[in-house]
Amino acid sequence: MESNRADSFLRLIQQSQQGKLKIYLGYSAGVGKTWQMLQEAKRLQESGIDVVVGLVETHKRKETEALLSGLEILARKSLHYRDIEITEMDIDAILQRRPAVVLVDELAHTNVPGSRNSKRYEDVEEILAAGIHVISTLNIQHIESLYETVEQATGVKVKERVPDRILGLADQLVNVDITTDDLRQRLVEGKVYVPDRREAALSNFFRPENLEQLRELTLRELAAQLDAKRRNQFHDDSLSNPDQLMVCLSSKTQNCEAILRYASRIAGRLNRNWYAVYVQTLSDSPANIDAKVQRMLSNTLVLAQQLGATVFTYKGDDVVKTILQFAREYRVGHIIIGNSGRKLPWWQRIRGQQTVVERLISECRSISVIVLDTRAESGVVEATKTPAQYFAGLRESIRVGNQLPEAWKEPLRGARVLLWESVLEKEEAILQLLQECCKANLDIEEASALQSLLEREKQGSTFVGEEIAIPHARLEHLKKPLLAVGVSKIGIYDRESSKTARIIFLMLSPLSDPNSHIRLLGAISKLASDTQWRSMMLGAKNQKEILRLLRRQADRLG
Repeated sequence: MESNRADSFLRLIQQSQQGKLKIYLGYSAGVGKTWQMLQEAKRLQESGIDVVVGLVETHKRKETEALLSGLEILARKSLHYRDIEITEMDIDAILQRRPAVVLVDELAHTNVPGSRNSKRYEDVEEILAAGIHVISTLNIQHIESLYETVEQATGVKVKERVPDRILGLADQLVNVDITTDDLRQRLVEGKVYVPDRREAALSNFFRPENLEQLRELTLRELAAQLDAKRRNQFHDDSLSNPDQLMVCLSSKTQNCEAILRYASRIAGRLNRNWYAVYVQTLSDSPANIDAKVQRMLSNTLVLAQQLGATVFTYKGDDVVKTILQFAREYRVGHIIIGNSGRKLPWWQRIRGQQTVVERLISECRSISVIVLDTRAESGVVEATKTPAQYFAGLRESIRVGNQLPEAWKEPLRGARVLLWESVLEKEEAILQLLQECCKANLDIEEASALQSLLEREKQGSTFVGEEIAIPHARLEHLKKPLLAVGVSKIGIYDRESSKTARIIFLMLSPLSDPNSHIRLLGAISKLASDTQWRSMMLGAKNQKEILRLLRRQADRLG
């Protein structure tokens, strides 16, 4: 079985010119992830593949250290932090050496301050973008969206975490599994930690009940990932049958990180695009909220992006009206919102006033509203159903679309492209891209289309993070979607939101066909979340190369 896995990855890297990622996933330290990774490296080396060790942590395990014999090990880079010398993986050495495959252990590791990247998974993304294949290891408790689940199961707050998109980025996932009794026996025999840590580990994290729950969680996560990849291989359910999810955020939302992780799990299980929407009221303006709240809100929006959401900021004093407007425009089928438990005073009740949650439930039509209890110190509890029950119910209600993905591939393949070498204001970038669309479709009235685009921008910035902006509008006389893509080597500046983007997608779609709008937005969101692809786009030397990257990514998404 292990030989077959190695042969499978061997064929994968031989057929690909882009960096591929393979992850050995386990439920705990000591199950044998690093050992199996090194075994595969030996087999690849025997097959003539150029394999090097970028970084492997043996933790003084003799069996693991023995497997390093015969493999080329790149020297680590020394850094000084608070008068202490610490060694980290040397990315520059890996990129200069350019092996076919590099081994990178412990994917969730946090690099020492002053390193090139703050996280090791960011190092891996950079290596993959350079066309080098990576084999790595990861424990289940380090997955971002499982933070609350792991804490509730084990009582441990895991500090080092990787975004869920990294697991989705993996071309191969291998579950490294042994029984919990065998793992505890390995710990007793000193094969996991050094002797002075053994007793503490057995009585704390390595308790049988903890390990069993983590083992079950790993098997479920692996099954979910395999199911998502299988469904993506045959059809993209989320694009052919728009029924997206959105999370409502505000500066007053409690436990918003837990809400986002909950939404990420649902979206992942249902293979749906999802949005995190922050409605900024007048009371939420930077002048009215303190620096601590601003930092918290900023961190929340960054986490949403890491978990795979497309983040939008809207302005409006009527929060419910703004939420429902967004839901209609983006064909949202499921709204997730937190409930702090705050009750209105009696005099407001007499005047007929309702809370945001109450109004949202009463005014929604054909949209499922999930209200999460955010009053607890940690975690979130759904008001009516467990996550498993909700997944099951939604999966039953979702019809598999039968439309081929060619409908949304065409705008990507035929996109107009611009490359800028200097800083642009957002409005100027939008105008230039619109003019390119007008060249492709003479029926577009430029002035009217520009007004529609700028009106949408006034509602809230479409600068969605990760260096991406997606200004868009639906036009009355347009018959099919159009796309123009601009890449700026320096940046595109939005004076209103003080945000900067370097890749901008201008999207026009028919007013009469809202489905095409959502399909294309979903495709762009998936495309833009690919770190390797973004890096290649920003490194493109001319417009032809940008168009080639767009077309290749469109084919991969389909």
